[in-house]
Amino acid sequence: MTEAVTAAWAALGALDKPTLKALFADPARLDLLSARLDLPGGAVRFDWSKTHLDAAHLKGFEHLAEASGFADKRAAMFAGEAINVTEQRAVEHTALRGVGRETSVEEAFALHLRMKSLVEAIHDGALGEVRHLIHIGIGGSALGPALAVDALARDEAKVDVHVVANIDGCALEAAMRACDPATTLIAVASKTFTTTETMTNAASALAWLQENGVDDAYGRVVALTAYPEKAVEWGVDETRVLPFPESVGGRYSLWSSIGFPVALALGWEDFAEFLDGAAAMDRHFLDTDGAANLPLRAAFADLYYTQLRGTQTRAVFAYDERLRLFPDYLQQLEMESNGKAVTVDGQPLGRPSAPITWGGVGTDAQHAVFQLLHQGTHLVPVDFLATIIPGDSLDPAHHRNLLANCLAQGAALMAGRSAGDGARSYPGDRPSATILCEDLNPATLGALIAFHEHRTFAAGVLLGINSFDQFGVELGKEIAKSILAGGVSFDPSTEALLAEAGIK
Repeated sequence: MTEAVTAAWAALGALDKPTLKALFADPARLDLLSARLDLPGGAVRFDWSKTHLDAAHLKGFEHLAEASGFADKRAAMFAGEAINVTEQRAVEHTALRGVGRETSVEEAFALHLRMKSLVEAIHDGALGEVRHLIHIGIGGSALGPALAVDALARDEAKVDVHVVANIDGCALEAAMRACDPATTLIAVASKTFTTTETMTNAASALAWLQENGVDDAYGRVVALTAYPEKAVEWGVDETRVLPFPESVGGRYSLWSSIGFPVALALGWEDFAEFLDGAAAMDRHFLDTDGAANLPLRAAFADLYYTQLRGTQTRAVFAYDERLRLFPDYLQQLEMESNGKAVTVDGQPLGRPSAPITWGGVGTDAQHAVFQLLHQGTHLVPVDFLATIIPGDSLDPAHHRNLLANCLAQGAALMAGRSAGDGARSYPGDRPSATILCEDLNPATLGALIAFHEHRTFAAGVLLGINSFDQFGVELGKEIAKSILAGGVSFDPSTEALLAEAGIK
């Protein structure tokens, strides 16, 4: 940590921390912390005015960003430099959306053309009748497709998509029960094409096709991978292998061939709009400096609460059923990216890293966890996601009620209420932010996901960590392989549990 970074943190720590009520005495507050961004899918309002950020904190975090070299590191990412220093890799998911190093953008365009050709051939019947797709992956190879398909393909999907991640056979069996093997394709999504959970599920899905009379089972498999030769070795014909660049990490891979199930369900035109929405957010993030940069401003708020107020979690509530998987998606994006204990140069971080991301769907969550948010002893920053245009055709009272509840929760968390009876008192002064979309469509969803990708990257830069490796997921998997291989002893508790489970 440089002296400039240390000084910037010290200056931030010395600032006053007014209450939200006091902050709203400033008539310019809404203009300072709320902004409307026009995007290809419609306008989105980003309102951070109900957080404790003020002009002094914004200026302090801008100084921290300058001391941390944020602008240079942002430029390095878009230029395709190897900013993932532990693995000596570039980080080029934005190039998949057309924003990045020219050669990488050209490569992404060619790979997208390849995927488009296969998607359109399937829609035109080149592989026979295709009514179902079982998409098999894990982590980012499953969470992104599951979110996008659930959000965008609820009505009149061109192909019925089932996403399977868990190695628990119940998950795959449920998908197979919902599909006719004669009209089902299998997509196997694995960057290395060696992921244990994915390849185990893929083998079982292949056997299911064979056992149910599909003559050329391998001919019903599409491979999505950064190592196409591995897929060909496994048995997939190269015409049905859709590669993606090795410089794209799993949790940032939805824009690559990992998005194949999204394109197959929606059609290529909608998938292209999905990419365009993300690209619009990329350009805003790349071209806008300081607190006017909306993902950077969100990172300022996140760091304010973890670093200056000691919060350990951040809650995300989607007041739109179509976004019900968004909190799940953000859990991996944020905690796998920034859940680190060392800096980019391997030194102890010495301060909190990513908060624990959790959440749910409104209004369901109001009857479950909002008790703690309003009256519990934990301070939990909350993000609300909502959409002005409803996704249903029922009585408008449904959506009016939904939006009223969403906006009321933010107001109530901030204002609180005093009562003579402590059990009926609300302390208030509890922060929230609101992202209010005009509509939910492919472009809007693309922009929302890209916004959170850049928010996560910005927080990582200001913390001085590498947001793009994930070695923490490996140790448990290595031990599991040791257990299955046998001949390894463990602690008495683990040994007893293995014996009880019949594994050893």
